[in-house]
Amino acid sequence: MDKAITTAMFIVIGMVLATLLFNAAYPAIVEGGEAIASMANRASVQMDTQIRVIHAAAEIDSSGWWQNTNGNSEFEVFVWVKNVGESRIVDLNNLDIFFGPEGNFTRLPYGGTNYPYWTWNVENGSEWQPTNTLRITIHYAMTLPQGRYFFKIGTPEGVSADYYLGL
Repeated sequence: MDKAITTAMFIVIGMVLATLLFNAAYPAIVEGGEAIASMANRASVQMDTQIRVIHAAAEIDSSGWWQNTNGNSEFEVFVWVKNVGESRIVDLNNLDIFFGPEGNFTRLPYGGTNYPYWTWNVENGSEWQPTNTLRITIHYAMTLPQGRYFFKIGTPEGVSADYYLGL
């Protein structure tokens, strides 16, 4: 009889311990699975989002003088960026734009009245879909000195592209 009681107690204790272990481990397993799924989703979004700078130019003629091509009295640098990925890129006002002389560039704000700032326009559509081109216009109050300039664009998804241009 003692063996039966002892065996029954061991079974009950084993069941309680198994339940405690399950209650402790199950949330961690679920949380780990959700973290892996979230990370895979972010990786997929980054892989589907690809951009490439295809051209950059400034309002300068062949002799290095400012040409006010659009009549707005601002000196502007234009950069064309192609969406070569598989995803539509949204929230374009929150792109990260870096521009300036090589080794001395800074992040520029979107829009506004304080120079320098940048604006955007989708050249061949209303949204930045795959195969569409985005024109970034960087606005300055006066001409920039000649030299080599660095441009970098970063999307909200963390994908970036950079380009060097000479003025």
